[in-house]
Amino acid sequence: MPLSEDEQRILTEIEDHLYQSDPALAREVAETTVYTHAFRNLKWASFGFLVGVGLMVILLSVHYALAFVGFLLMLASLLWFERNLRLLGRAGLEQMTSTMRGGGGLRDVMGGAGAKMRDRFNRPEEPPTE
Repeated sequence: MPLSEDEQRILTEIEDHLYQSDPALAREVAETTVYTHAFRNLKWASFGFLVGVGLMVILLSVHYALAFVGFLLMLASLLWFERNLRLLGRAGLEQMTSTMRGGGGLRDVMGGAGAKMRDRFNRPEEPPTE
């Protein structure tokens, strides 16, 4: 159900007041999506997993029971990663990766380079000069 003109006017006034009173908050709200928090947690879970691997490798030379702490950190990070990946879902993953790439895909980037290489090597042969 669309908003009435009066409701739209009130909403516009509230937005204008927010931009004037706290522009940093307004910018953060404009840039934040539903999936931002889950994606940020994916990054932290990946970091935790790598720290766990490092701890496990380092502490394995000290004592195997201490290395188990690194393994538990890896396991907890992996479970946290999986939970946030489920929260993110396919649509959120596509949205976050498209914003990271700036809207263009890897094929767009490599396609231009590939076309240039094809043009370079498929030049017509010039007749030999004598």
